[in-house]
Amino acid sequence: MGLPVVLMPGPMHEAVAAGLDGHCELIRLWEESDPGAVLAARRDEIVAVATGGTAIDGPWLDQFPAVRLVASFGVGYDRIDAAAAAERGVLVTNTPGVLDDEVADTALGLLLMTIRELGQAERFLRDGKWTDGSYPLTRATMHGRRMGILGLGRIGQAIADRVQPFGISAAYHNRSPKDVAYQYYPSLLELAAAVDILMIVIPGGDSTRHLVDAEVLKALGPDGILINVARGTVVDEQALVDALRTNTIQAAGLDVFEHEPKVHPDLLTLPNTVLLPHVGSATQPTRAAMANLVVQNVTHYLESGAPLTPVPESTRLGQ
Repeated sequence: MGLPVVLMPGPMHEAVAAGLDGHCELIRLWEESDPGAVLAARRDEIVAVATGGTAIDGPWLDQFPAVRLVASFGVGYDRIDAAAAAERGVLVTNTPGVLDDEVADTALGLLLMTIRELGQAERFLRDGKWTDGSYPLTRATMHGRRMGILGLGRIGQAIADRVQPFGISAAYHNRSPKDVAYQYYPSLLELAAAVDILMIVIPGGDSTRHLVDAEVLKALGPDGILINVARGTVVDEQALVDALRTNTIQAAGLDVFEHEPKVHPDLLTLPNTVLLPHVGSATQPTRAAMANLVVQNVTHYLESGAPLTPVPESTRLGQ
């Protein structure tokens, strides 16, 4: 009997393929001269999928009757219909935990850059303007602010811990309260009205699309800072542009965008934005750790029938 067959639909971190070597037969679909023919010939043999961003829904899974695991690279898995997978008895895993600190550090750096206009100040220097006079005093400071965290999971908690030394207090909104010391607000609108920093750390997908809309931004107010290190689809990007242009909020720091890698052109020209190209977890050690967790999920499943880090929709299947 041969090795179990695992499908990799698109390129992933090289450590995934290296780690799976010897545990399975890995089909690197993008390297095949005729991918369709390969899938047609091997569809009944493929038992697991390792993916770094392929859109996977029910009809896609129906092509592969033997698949029982989709191992995703990353914490967010909004491109995978985990509910449809669960209906078909397919487990979905992600890579939580290993990137929490990196994303939290990025969020803090983005917050500091946004409030103190550090990116703008650097461009001021590089453009040779310092010889004509000092950079204008920034309007705001970090200290004494109140942060509202939308999504107090592992990363949200890590961010809350990091802002304490800056004298920033934290509150949060989740679907339900948690056993933490931070104040809970039962609605996002109430949270936005009570804080002057709104930190977005919730998953993307249909259930959270445009959750941060014009009404929420208005509630955040003219001293408000919006930071998003989660998914761009959580924010109504046109409403954000309008709010920034009219000073409905003070500024925004974004690591993610609604249609990335395309960025709303107005965001590029507005002076009160700091924009990063989705680098929240983009360090070599963190990406290697994420790749290793994908490998562990696949190999543990092949050996025992259970993955290590199933997503909530798959938890019952993993029991």
